[in-house]
Amino acid sequence: MILIDQYLLSPPRLFLLRPAPHHHPSWSPSSRNHILKEAYRRNFPVRWAHSTSTMADAHEDNTGSLKEQLAKVFEISLKVTVPDEPEVVPLIAPCSKKETGDYQCNNAMSLWSKIKGKGTEFRGPQPVGQAIMRNLPASDMIESCSVAGPGFINVKLSTKWIAKSIQKMLTDGIDTWAPKLSVKRAIVDFSSPNIAKEMHVGHLRSTIIGDTLARMLEYSKVDVLRRNHVGDWGTQFGMLIEYLFEKFPDGEVNDQDIGELEVFYKASKQRFDGDAEFKERAQQAVVSLQGGEEKYRKAWAQICEISRKGFEKVYQHLGVHLEEKGESFYNPYIPETLDLLKQKGLIEESEGAQVIFIEGKRYLL
Repeated sequence: MILIDQYLLSPPRLFLLRPAPHHHPSWSPSSRNHILKEAYRRNFPVRWAHSTSTMADAHEDNTGSLKEQLAKVFEISLKVTVPDEPEVVPLIAPCSKKETGDYQCNNAMSLWSKIKGKGTEFRGPQPVGQAIMRNLPASDMIESCSVAGPGFINVKLSTKWIAKSIQKMLTDGIDTWAPKLSVKRAIVDFSSPNIAKEMHVGHLRSTIIGDTLARMLEYSKVDVLRRNHVGDWGTQFGMLIEYLFEKFPDGEVNDQDIGELEVFYKASKQRFDGDAEFKERAQQAVVSLQGGEEKYRKAWAQICEISRKGFEKVYQHLGVHLEEKGESFYNPYIPETLDLLKQKGLIEESEGAQVIFIEGKRYLL
């Protein structure tokens, strides 16, 4: 449990702020934030003025998690302690026993194994740990340090620094706590269901994990490309389209006509597996579709649209936003890609297919 501050926890009295009458019944997030700030200013007027000026002058690097901020402090000490060992990465981890501290630096033992026998002044990992602790620069976030065992440096965080950080979050907004990442743009490929098939738990899991990762990156001001790589291309569309033509020869079809797309898919698959003549037509339909024939493209688009409506209901319920870039998106780029691979001599013919063999590897894993 973190003790914030006696003054903050036990003010003499609190002023409650009510919004002034407004023509619009709903508040925007910015107006709610303003009201919170104003309530805080009225409750703690003296502390507000003092802490704001102090933080403005501090110019501390408060970006990143607690672990990352501690690593920056220890990185300075490590460079001073072992200047002849370049690119030593601070090994910061939470303390396993909370009574010893909040975090610990575990570099001493690994450093000792590197520097012993090189004429070093140190005589073991504990003296290395002691030196790292002595060379730590002044930091408001550290309350105390101690060395235990073979050089483990235990760190207790300053409760005043924690209180000041939380106060800053309350006044400036939680966005100020977002870690600043080196990456500016990221692609998150998630969900990726198959057209004409229902989502299963694997797709839902991918959707939720992907959306979580995307939100975390967006919180850190990363430009996230939320890609939904749906399975909307391939041989299965030949049998779907051909079965669609059988059921609706005039080509006029809507959602209600097809009904449950999953049932429609299973029926077409049954025809494909049990009727050689239908299978041949379905395979030819794939060629016609990929060749861009309008009749087949229209049927394909109808099937895809019905599936998208079903997927969108799930996404709306989960509050997930995606940008579809399905398998069909890349179809126009395939000829140019194949030409490039041929020019480089990477493609070989094998059993009627164009393939790329990886030397020394039976499976590309």
